[in-house]
Amino acid sequence: MIKLRNIEKFYESGKKRNYVLDNVNLDIEEGEFVTIMGPSGAGKSTILSIIGMLDAEWQGEFHFLDQPVHTLKPKQRGALNRQNIGFVFQQYHLLDSLTVFENIALPLSYRNVKKSEADGIVADMLDRFNIVGKKDLFPNQLSGGQQQMVAIARAVAGNPKLILADEPTGNLHSAQGREIMEWFKRLNSEGTTIIQVTHSEENAAFGSRIIQMVDGRVGRS
Repeated sequence: MIKLRNIEKFYESGKKRNYVLDNVNLDIEEGEFVTIMGPSGAGKSTILSIIGMLDAEWQGEFHFLDQPVHTLKPKQRGALNRQNIGFVFQQYHLLDSLTVFENIALPLSYRNVKKSEADGIVADMLDRFNIVGKKDLFPNQLSGGQQQMVAIARAVAGNPKLILADEPTGNLHSAQGREIMEWFKRLNSEGTTIIQVTHSEENAAFGSRIIQMVDGRVGRS
């Protein structure tokens, strides 16, 4: 599903290059639940941004679903992203001006899904994640755990092949965090590929493989 070859990202400082990612090679198969771990500054979130096609400033080769991302134009990358990838972030990234219902519906609008069909999908997500009673509330009326559940519902609404999660339980207490991880495990068992970045050994145990990163390089996996 994902093939990274000789991925490099660096910043120029005079005549010196400061590497954020240094010759990263990585394969992730469809259906895996992969955890990326490592100390702060290791390049974990950067590699996730590249896989999610949010960062285009890098060198190397990246194939996603047999598409050569490194040769695609920005509009083509954007389309590939929207059709196949869902994101879950530590900070939730919900839009404060939209209700829970409207937040979940947002990615469907980018895919030109008809309103009647989108409304049905959102209704299914609300039911699936047990947040039907929250549909007309705004994010600031929800707890952190509820906001993260809405963020996951939004990510799943478009039926993505891949979910990228960057410290998804970082702002939650332990019980809420376990609930979120149980949902990821369930989604993975249904066929969704998941890549998470975390510092938590407990969260990592929910996955099938751990990739260690140190100083912008991939260690054992």
